[in-house]
Amino acid sequence: MNRFTAFVKKEFFHILRDRRTLLILFGLPLVQVLLFGFALTNEIKNANIAILDNDKSPHSQQITNKLLASGYFQLRKNLRSNDDIERAFRKGTIKLAVVFPAGFTENYEHGHSTRIQLLADATEQNTAISLTNYATAIIRDYVTDLNPNVQPPLTIDVRSRMVFNPELKGAFVFVPGVMAMVLLLVSALMTSVTIARERETGTLEVLMVSPLSQGQILLGKVVPYLLLSFLNGCIIIALGVFVLKVPLNGSLLLLLSETLLFIFLALSIGIFISSIVDTQLVAMFASLMAMLLPTIFLSGFMFPIESMPKPLQLVSNLIPAKYFINIVKGIMIKGAGLRYLWQPTLVLVGMSVFFMGLSLRNLKTRLS
Repeated sequence: MNRFTAFVKKEFFHILRDRRTLLILFGLPLVQVLLFGFALTNEIKNANIAILDNDKSPHSQQITNKLLASGYFQLRKNLRSNDDIERAFRKGTIKLAVVFPAGFTENYEHGHSTRIQLLADATEQNTAISLTNYATAIIRDYVTDLNPNVQPPLTIDVRSRMVFNPELKGAFVFVPGVMAMVLLLVSALMTSVTIARERETGTLEVLMVSPLSQGQILLGKVVPYLLLSFLNGCIIIALGVFVLKVPLNGSLLLLLSETLLFIFLALSIGIFISSIVDTQLVAMFASLMAMLLPTIFLSGFMFPIESMPKPLQLVSNLIPAKYFINIVKGIMIKGAGLRYLWQPTLVLVGMSVFFMGLSLRNLKTRLS
């Protein structure tokens, strides 16, 4: 028993000296618990809304204030016309638009039925349903508060309409999200093992003394996977359109170009991971951990980013899938063009240049 106890103590000392083992044992569960605890929620908070107030009356202002005071909504902008609603939805800056018609107060005070229109972005159908339900309940509470001692007829008729996805099909949400997750994981995973494999087999030094420059070697590693992953992306798009009946309201050429850009970014991330690790196993593990959990929880694919704590919202800005999902939804479902999508596109370009540049620098450093 003394020898066994000594052996167990030795193993404890080995584990405590290994920072990577301690990180897996304690750091990984901590991160998972925090992500699940804060991000894994379907509750909607601080959703961006826009107000089109054609009445500009005390009643419309009081209803607006009641909506904003609930904590479910935050005012993104005041609109001037119906055309502004369409532009805001295509840009993806709002989740809900509340429209007060002209003569709203006059009709209400004379006992006539009047209407408030709720327009929700149904590319995220669960969020759209929740927001319209919240807003409807708040408006009806307002009517009840004005008439606390009587049971009035429903003089404010709340009409909701789901924009872009009137039938609330789940495929409109899951196809862009699954497309981003599959392309990111597969592409990054494939390239993450390339340089690590060359290093393990001892052939990386042979490549570096070849007539090819280091940049050519990196691009040579990327191009075959780029073409194969692009074919994979085309298959996913075809399945989404022809099998799952997701519309393609925008430009197919733009969608393919954005897909190619996103795949190049994913491959660049994989090359970067491969350039800083020593073994294929560590490269695969790092790719899965760096891509899988953030893509599922922090990209807006499954859970609304607006409902997360501010630190996680800031972290979500570093997740490439967040931008690609918005791009795919914008092109396929909203019919948006580059005029509305240039900002997320520019972010993807910047990330691609950043990770490819880091990969080249790390490669030069390790071989110098």
